[in-house]
Amino acid sequence: MAKKKKTKKGKGKPNAKISGKQLKRALLNLFNQNPQEALNYKQASAALNIDNNHDRKLVANQLEQLKADKTLKEVERGKYKLVVKKAVVTGVVDMTKSGSAYVVSEESEKDIYIPPKFMYNALHGDTVKVFILARKKRKGPEGQITEIVKRAKTEFVGTIEASKKFAFLIPDDQKMPVDVYVPLDKLAGAKDKQKVVVKMTDWPKDASSPFGEVIKVLGDAYKPATEMDSILHTHGFPEKFPAHVEKYAADLPIKITKKDIEERLDMREVETFTIDPHDAKDFDDALSFEKLENGKYRVGVHIADVSHYMKEGDVLDKEAVERATSVYLVDRVVPMLPEILSNNVCSLRPNEEKLTFSVLFEMDESGKVIDFKPVRTVTLSDTRFTYEEAQKVIETGKGKHAEALTTLNKMAVKMRSNRLKNGSIAFDKVELKFVLNEDKEPESVVFKAQKEANKLIEEFMLLANKSIAEMIGKVSKSNPKPKTFIYRIHDKPDPQKLRDLSTFINKFGYKYKFAKESEISKNINSLLGEVQGKREETMIETLAIRTMAKAEYSTGNIGHYGLAFPHYSHFTSPIRRYPDVMVHRLLADYLNGAESADRDRYESLCKHCSEMERKAVEAERDSTKFFQVLYMQEYVGEEFNGVISGVTEWGIYVELIENKCEGMIRLRDISGDYFYLDEKHHRILGHNTSRSYQLGDEIKIKVTKADLVNKRIDFEMLSQ
Repeated sequence: MAKKKKTKKGKGKPNAKISGKQLKRALLNLFNQNPQEALNYKQASAALNIDNNHDRKLVANQLEQLKADKTLKEVERGKYKLVVKKAVVTGVVDMTKSGSAYVVSEESEKDIYIPPKFMYNALHGDTVKVFILARKKRKGPEGQITEIVKRAKTEFVGTIEASKKFAFLIPDDQKMPVDVYVPLDKLAGAKDKQKVVVKMTDWPKDASSPFGEVIKVLGDAYKPATEMDSILHTHGFPEKFPAHVEKYAADLPIKITKKDIEERLDMREVETFTIDPHDAKDFDDALSFEKLENGKYRVGVHIADVSHYMKEGDVLDKEAVERATSVYLVDRVVPMLPEILSNNVCSLRPNEEKLTFSVLFEMDESGKVIDFKPVRTVTLSDTRFTYEEAQKVIETGKGKHAEALTTLNKMAVKMRSNRLKNGSIAFDKVELKFVLNEDKEPESVVFKAQKEANKLIEEFMLLANKSIAEMIGKVSKSNPKPKTFIYRIHDKPDPQKLRDLSTFINKFGYKYKFAKESEISKNINSLLGEVQGKREETMIETLAIRTMAKAEYSTGNIGHYGLAFPHYSHFTSPIRRYPDVMVHRLLADYLNGAESADRDRYESLCKHCSEMERKAVEAERDSTKFFQVLYMQEYVGEEFNGVISGVTEWGIYVELIENKCEGMIRLRDISGDYFYLDEKHHRILGHNTSRSYQLGDEIKIKVTKADLVNKRIDFEMLSQ
């Protein structure tokens, strides 16, 4: 490899044009082009023309990640070399609706396309071995699955279709490309059109469908309770806890002892309260407020000390690891912890002594942090506020804890203002909520906008999360090599998507550029403010969100771009998020002088938690979609105004302004022309008339169908 000209070392400015994913790709390309070379982070940085300390540290971090992923090997201290790839790689199947798939593999730079004939009966999510075919017809690699290493799942949820001689399961999961054959003697009492769980027992080589047996009957299809059970099973979330887990939780010693109190900072006499939604059952955070003699304030962020009761490796912990997160469906919450912990022992209910893990801040009235420290405490909440109740106190200055709430709110307003000035992006989405009747059926839709009380809590939770992450992860003279920790990371936006956004909004008269890092968040915030209330608001906000990466958990810190925090973690919700439990444990260990924890082990847990979080989000979306369809059944034949929320090659999605329910108009059903997708400009165009319908356009529609079978609402276009 030719030597690069040495560049002068310096702090420099971070390279705004390179994101974490781009850096990983660049390093992969570098090592693939020089498979015999062993490089350290300085040599790799020089080869990539990276000459500032910030991005060189990112290079060092990525090299460690690639080593952990077994893409690189460390041949001598600090020097890495490519692990030579073979013709057969291992990866995970990502199915398409057409029956083909892509295999995503750490051993391949690009996803490997698998034609339907080479699927080898593999299903979505399966871990497989793939033989790379020597073909050049496609831009990317093409392969043939040769072995199924591990099935992602062998249990499937769906509807039974039974005849006199046999039955089939019609899977709910659209990425399950085949039905499952069920012999009549394996129905376990299930009847035609009932929702069931089927376990796949065999898939003969000459059979077009796998064989299975019913292991659980969920109930009649399309009933809300049945459908929610189906969604949970589909995404791998058990609603009930195993009996042995419930028993273990019930037998826990929950009484706070004299020794517990002696080992903690006693804050039971300090003014303390919680602020939560009116229907919340678990309260995992509280705020305390004290005036100090020096004119400053001590603000406590108190979090339920779940790790005191749930010890690493015990029965509860193993179950919590598997679940990794609580799941919030429209009609229920599926908790990560048994109810005795989530709603009772660990919930910071009013007038009850609780064990907490706290961050105590000394602050001035402008919200500036003078000092802080994490400490285990025992607390007692005086009052349980709903957001509405706290908001009333903030607005009137009267009521319980009025001085504390109004002072904290002034701090929070200033903190939020500073955060946005520093580059945090303000996507303030309105939350939709269904009002259900006694039968768990939707009666109405309400919108919940965030007010000051919501934002007050948000700012202090963000402050606690940021401060803990900085304390452990920030490099300094006293902390030259940060210990293993759990970070909530959020990568930089995709530069190409930002360029496309800039070009697109220019047509509407918005002259914003996003080329420099210093411009991106500032200009996105300015853009979001400028489009408020305008016809194109929804469209531009949607496109801006699509430029963003997805947040995830990792031991490798790259910062949180959306919040503009160089260090950020999740400390404040251990009742409902397992990463917060890990953060509590690591923090407690390090405060007691422990050595750095095993990074590989915690990175594996981070990946699992990120994956379970994605599944929970999908389950919550499926839940919302079902209730939207159920709700709109009452409005078939009625007319509404809506906004085009998505455009595809087969149709346009429309979100109704009145209730935010979303449905589709198929392109073939739009009269007067043949329409096709103009993807670059986010619109559909008429072939003959050049009529166009663009993302963000307001149109009038009629509801033609609310299809519970396919979870789909169909619209007919009336006018633009």
